[in-house]
Amino acid sequence: MPGPGYSYFGAEERRNLLEVVDSWLATSDAHSRPPGVDAQVRGLEQELSARFDSPYCLGVNSGTSALLAALAALGIGPGDEVIVPGYMYAASVSAVVFAGATPVIAEIDESLTLDPADVRARITPRTRAVMPVHMLGAPCDLSALGQLADDHGLFLLEDAAQACGATYRGRPVGTFGQAGAFSTNIFKVITGGDGGFLLTQDERTFQRAYSFHHHGWYPYGQESADGDQLFGLNLRMNEFTAAVVRAQLGRLDAILEHNRTLARALAAAIPAHEGLRPRLLHDADGDCATLLVYVFEDAASADAVAKELGTRPLLQSPKHYYGGLPELTALMAGDARPSPFRRPPENVRHDYRAGALPQTDSVLARSVALTIGLTDTYLAADFGLTACSTLADVEAVAERFDTAVSEVLGR
Repeated sequence: MPGPGYSYFGAEERRNLLEVVDSWLATSDAHSRPPGVDAQVRGLEQELSARFDSPYCLGVNSGTSALLAALAALGIGPGDEVIVPGYMYAASVSAVVFAGATPVIAEIDESLTLDPADVRARITPRTRAVMPVHMLGAPCDLSALGQLADDHGLFLLEDAAQACGATYRGRPVGTFGQAGAFSTNIFKVITGGDGGFLLTQDERTFQRAYSFHHHGWYPYGQESADGDQLFGLNLRMNEFTAAVVRAQLGRLDAILEHNRTLARALAAAIPAHEGLRPRLLHDADGDCATLLVYVFEDAASADAVAKELGTRPLLQSPKHYYGGLPELTALMAGDARPSPFRRPPENVRHDYRAGALPQTDSVLARSVALTIGLTDTYLAADFGLTACSTLADVEAVAERFDTAVSEVLGR
């Protein structure tokens, strides 16, 4: 079962989709003008702006496109470095690569998000941005990372693809930096089947991101007043995706409340064990609670428990782990093949083979995730509750986990 939003499909999604179809069928002159004029996309952008208290929102066709549009809008490219966590999704890195910039991979801590101390150590004169990735639905330490960015004059570009609805100290993630990128594919908190969106507080960032996502056009067909136009691509969200996401947005609070209720109940039902602790959360109330992660003292115990449960430690989710991206290691070593539209960075040789980030490797090898609202085998999230579970299902999951932990740690 994919992300929680997928399980909530119902009459509202169907109604919105039919509105798109009906509006197209009602077009009287379909041969001379296109059906629909992005009514659903514009409506969604306005509703997202209101929900996240962000003056500018741009609907795009994926979370990856949101990241790439943000990088283009911020003018990040060849010669620039962007600091990205060693635990992310491959799109976080590939967006930086396709922007022509150099990804600099930094350590995570037991929050499974960027370690601010390691970020500070990796800042160079070439660093232009820090990309906090709110992994598994939980917010990064945005206070520390925001202060770092301010101190060094860097952009903060939030990858909130997995954290739609998460908050940090009462404020939505994705609204702390210059831009925040979100995904609405089927593994996310809310979904349109695919798609994504970009939030920003800055008009010029929005204007440039819009131009990049729509063939260089100025927002909504207006004339450019300053000539600051870009060569653009077609990264637009379509009307059908927007129609579904609009319905899902209305379900966001219910989805989060259900996830959080199940997560609290499951955590309370799992007894304390020496050698086991919950993942560090920088804001427990702001967690989307799609997964409940436990960190063991040693990798062998985590691996043994995971096998008992039919799952794997988080280290074994390749596209989310820097050491599982051989294309990144090859590019940084001077191989042009992994990225056909750019040359390898000159005079930059980063080693991103497994082992380059020992703290990250250790944390991921010792971490096991229990599912709450998201099941994703590729994310090493195979055991636990689902979006369709109820409180009546909690005891059985807690008992099975506790039994596996007791057997392994009691050896």
